[in-house]
Amino acid sequence: QVQLVESGGGLVQAGGSLRLSCAASGLIFGTYPMGWFRQAPGKEREFVSAISASGRTTNYASSVKDRFTISRDNAKNAMYLQMNSLKPEDTAVYYCAVGRSGGFDGTSSSPPAYAYWGQGTQVTVSS
Repeated sequence: QVQLVESGGGLVQAGGSLRLSCAASGLIFGTYPMGWFRQAPGKEREFVSAISASGRTTNYASSVKDRFTISRDNAKNAMYLQMNSLKPEDTAVYYCAVGRSGGFDGTSSSPPAYAYWGQGTQVTVSS
């Protein structure tokens, strides 16, 4: 079965950086688009970033654009999210997800477009 495991979260001061990783198994990783979402307490899950199966296309929420960078290494079945210039409002549980459509070399910001989700990793940014 498909498994996704996030890591790299933690506590950081505002202005700092973190790099999240998502390790995937149970699928032909390089054929699926991937995404990062986050959920803060009392708020709905929101889109952060997505990357196409090939890695050629990326998409970002306006709130993180120019601060976060998504990437993937299909040889290692892994996806990453480099987060720079972190703000207290970035505090949330971050989830990685696998798109439903294998062979689709595009991206989606919609949660229903994703079939599998990791357990999440907590990111806390102090002011």
